[in-house]
Amino acid sequence: MQNFSMSMRRDRRLWDISPPVHVAAPVFPGDAEYRQQWAMTLSPGCPVNVATITLSPHTGAHADAPLHYDADGAAAGALDLAPYLGPCRVIHAVGARLVEWRHVEHALAGLPPRVLVRTYDRAPIDRWDPDLPAYAPETVERLADLGVLLVGIDSASIDPADSKTLASHQVIRRRDLRVLENLVLDDVPEGDYELIALPLRLIEADASPVRAVLREL
Repeated sequence: MQNFSMSMRRDRRLWDISPPVHVAAPVFPGDAEYRQQWAMTLSPGCPVNVATITLSPHTGAHADAPLHYDADGAAAGALDLAPYLGPCRVIHAVGARLVEWRHVEHALAGLPPRVLVRTYDRAPIDRWDPDLPAYAPETVERLADLGVLLVGIDSASIDPADSKTLASHQVIRRRDLRVLENLVLDDVPEGDYELIALPLRLIEADASPVRAVLREL
């Protein structure tokens, strides 16, 4: 019976919700673009290829650390991993430019502590979207009231790209929530999943790339 149960767990479907990371991956204007060069290459005197990469910790799917929006906040390497692993709900709000309560209230019964909102029909993985969808801060506040520990979105930020106050990030700071950005939820049906999106132990960084996946419950 134990072997059968382990097999069933291995067979649960996975959704990879991370965009590709490469030299053409879009980044926030002014942020460091992805770069790669070869420090070593296969040759008669070298048995391996070894790459050197340069990137912003906000490249691709990523977890913002409190240090990103709070001068005294914790860096990525100090984050508790628990919020990034466990039951979550994907809620569709396709077409919403600002995710308001009315866009998500249809899917809140029995809400797990992690919420990912899909706003794009097809996420712009090959271009920067200056009109990126974001959360209304009141929505984040009310989700926190329901016990949500982590919110995610399929755009580059939970705040509008031109925001100077980062109101939704400030709710995250005040309520001690965690956030995932730049997800790809195009093919994920609305419903409940297991989220696995662990940040790297980057001791001084304000964010960390993640390989975000959803697993069938």
